Amino acid sequence: MAQRATVSDGGNKKASRVRVAVRLRPYMVKQDEKSEGPCVRGLDSQNLEIINWRNATETVKYHFDVFHGEQTTQQEVFLASVKPILPHILNGQNASVFAYGPTGAGKTHTMLGSPEQPGVIPRAVREVFNLVNAKDEDDGWDYKIGMSYLEIYNEKVLDLLSPNSHDLPIREDKDKNILIPGLTHTTISSFADFDKHFVPATLNRTTASTKLNQRSSRSHAILLIKVVRTQHALQYRQQTGKLYLVDLAGSEDNRRTGNQGIRLKESGAINLSLFTLSKVVDSLNSGTSIRVPYRDSKLTRLLQDSLGGSAHSVMITNIAPEYRYYFDTFSALNFAAKSKLIVNKPFTCETVAMPVLPVKRTREAHTAGGSGTEPHKKKQKDEEKSEQDGSSSSAHHHSLSEPSVMERLIALEKLIMSCQDKDRLSVLKDVAQSRKEIQELKEKQREFENKAMLLGQLAGEKSNSTEDPVLKNDSAPLQRKQLTGTKPNKKQAVVQPLQVSQLQPLQQLAVVKKQSVCVKKKGKKLSDLVEPPDGKENSWESQLDTSVLEQSREKILQILNAGCLKELKGLQQIGDKKAKLILGWREIHGHFTKLEDLTKVEGMTEKRFTSFMKANILSAMGK
Repeated sequence: MAQRATVSDGGNKKASRVRVAVRLRPYMVKQDEKSEGPCVRGLDSQNLEIINWRNATETVKYHFDVFHGEQTTQQEVFLASVKPILPHILNGQNASVFAYGPTGAGKTHTMLGSPEQPGVIPRAVREVFNLVNAKDEDDGWDYKIGMSYLEIYNEKVLDLLSPNSHDLPIREDKDKNILIPGLTHTTISSFADFDKHFVPATLNRTTASTKLNQRSSRSHAILLIKVVRTQHALQYRQQTGKLYLVDLAGSEDNRRTGNQGIRLKESGAINLSLFTLSKVVDSLNSGTSIRVPYRDSKLTRLLQDSLGGSAHSVMITNIAPEYRYYFDTFSALNFAAKSKLIVNKPFTCETVAMPVLPVKRTREAHTAGGSGTEPHKKKQKDEEKSEQDGSSSSAHHHSLSEPSVMERLIALEKLIMSCQDKDRLSVLKDVAQSRKEIQELKEKQREFENKAMLLGQLAGEKSNSTEDPVLKNDSAPLQRKQLTGTKPNKKQAVVQPLQVSQLQPLQQLAVVKKQSVCVKKKGKKLSDLVEPPDGKENSWESQLDTSVLEQSREKILQILNAGCLKELKGLQQIGDKKAKLILGWREIHGHFTKLEDLTKVEGMTEKRFTSFMKANILSAMGK
């Protein structure tokens, strides 16, 4: 897995003004209307005029980056307004094209078009593939193209590539990038592949008929094309460019559209989002430090990069020439005039993926070794083997990890060099602090290991100095019971473990010997009962009194069948995890009929069961 860090040329941001193009659709006269002529007229390729509604003898003139007249073709609109910004997305920058205007002004025709006259979206996607295919294979980059398609309907973000999805949230990452968790992202390899996904998704968009438009868009549709390029030589360098192609729903006058019921609710949501869009433009043009209301609408939240953000933006304002659209056209032209004053600051979005050194042994490998001290024994064998191998194995290990170390050092150096001076000093301080913390941890580790060695030596000296026999029990818990002033019963044995410091060193402590009180019973010592000379596993039970042994076994069985979690944990060698496993087994299978059934519980092997019985019977005899 690789760590990722986003690097942008923040110090080299260049201002890029929002380009505004105006497209005038052809004049259309209804059969029951008289022809009053158009209210808008183009003057040249950048200027147009509209009748002044206060004084019909005057006109109001507008100047834009491009003006597309009634006879302008789809190809001309694409070449003049959209094609110039597409190369930016192959260099890790964002770009956006969105159509604005009243309902019935031709926005969807401009963006989608028809099979005979394709619009901006199919032409832009085809051009992106042409640009990628035209790249020389020796330029050192691999390109991958993906797409997402969504609509904003009644202030809900819906995935058009997955029509059964619900309202999706809009989020912002630590680098101020807008993202939508759960949105379908499909990798495409050709324009035919894009068309296969896009055409069915377009049919999922919400449309309806109104008095002004037979197929009116009832939602804002946004197509996202993402181009990710990865460098060949340095695999950790990656640049991501995004292209937003937006078909906005048109503003509507409900008195003229005749909207009712659900159409009226849709119209209200559309007009509210467009009103918020106008407030965003006014706020950006005010030049003050007031809050820009991007979050007041889902639409403006998604267009945050396009208006005042980091994208090369083009707005195509569609207008209608008929007098019945006069006020809608007048408002659209005023909005377009304000929008062309907005300045964006595009930058290259580059991601650095730093490789991580492989871990020698995973956590699963530590726990997969079985029970008890088996992983530790395996570790000791590996250490002994490595000591025998000497420096050759160590050199081999370092030679394997050397490439990864070099890649991380190169990535870290590039990250430091790409940062500004202030950020570079901060990174260097973090590195120095990390080295200091690592050195302190190493010193603490050595201190803990020395204390552990000292404790092991003290335990050995103390056990050798006593005249009482020693009872070895590796599996007994390290707990110290309080000594009482009364003499032990002759039929009882008291096992007193040695108190060990709670400091846990990284290496396993040496075996701690436990003191015991020697009590004679029928002429035999307790150590002889626990560990007979013949070394047989179960011979210690045969040397105990049968009645005492049966009584102890019945008591343990009673606790296993009726004891609560606390009582189960009171048994020797039964911790919290084992106690819960016993409770679970008891709920599923019922009571234990005999103590040997305990071996059916997960993790309770025959060896552990024998050790468990020995520890608990001797503990019961000592009470």
